[in-house]
Amino acid sequence: MAPGGPETGGAVGVGLSLPAGLSASTHVVGVMGFPVAHSLSPLLHNTAFAHLGIDWVSLGFAVHPGRGAAALVGARDLGIRGLSVTMPHKEDVAAAVASLTPEAGRLGAVNCVSDDHGAWLGDNTDGAGFVAALARGGRFTPAGRRCLVVGAGGAARAVIAALGDAGAAEVVVVNRTPDRAEVAVALAGSTGRVGDAGDARGAELVVNATPAGMGDVEGGPGSWPVDPALLGPGQVVVDLVYHPPLTPWLAAATERGATTMNGLGMLVHQAALQIGRWTGREAPVDAMWAAVDSHGGR
Repeated sequence: MAPGGPETGGAVGVGLSLPAGLSASTHVVGVMGFPVAHSLSPLLHNTAFAHLGIDWVSLGFAVHPGRGAAALVGARDLGIRGLSVTMPHKEDVAAAVASLTPEAGRLGAVNCVSDDHGAWLGDNTDGAGFVAALARGGRFTPAGRRCLVVGAGGAARAVIAALGDAGAAEVVVVNRTPDRAEVAVALAGSTGRVGDAGDARGAELVVNATPAGMGDVEGGPGSWPVDPALLGPGQVVVDLVYHPPLTPWLAAATERGATTMNGLGMLVHQAALQIGRWTGREAPVDAMWAAVDSHGGR
């Protein structure tokens, strides 16, 4: 018998062993990004796998910028079952997968890849995750409501499209670069328009999809996405940043009486949708929320 004996999840070589519960037949998924060490996605995925009682594990893969397409090839060859994709690879991966879901094709960005008969299928669960988080944490449904989104990047585009799809009465897009705003607002359909931060006064939902809500990133309150003086009771204000859990901009909105949420809900619910894509099982969302709560995520 070879040193280490049979592969049963215990010893696999001289002085080496796999962590308890893992074996050579464990299905592997992960999150691909750079940097990635801070990501809560493996915690969320592994919590779901444990509650479902299935032999899967999620890991973090630090993939340098520009190497996303090559990483997909390697992951396919290694038998990895799926990947959550984060910055800076969402657009590169969209161009590299064998096929795209309609949502990913419309956004030109992928945050989830899964096996589709031996080839990678690219999907985007960000927008659906955002709407689900609103329903849970903010008790807010977009249908018939006036919404404003600051930003025109990948996360902003997912939110804009999802709000339009959910029947928002108006989706106002605010961005420093007008041409990018025009591209993003088209995703909302006929209810979308380009506006400015002053439109926040009449919005029922205000979403910051830029890093500016962190406040001290580029010069403090003067760089905040919307003046908190325009915010107040009856509004739901969301900052997609989740570290720190309460950004200075969100704190200012809270002081003005708005209902506030950070980006953790979007992270949890988009991860839950990824679990469904990979395993065909419904994710245990409550358990995933409990995991990030115990981790100090909010």
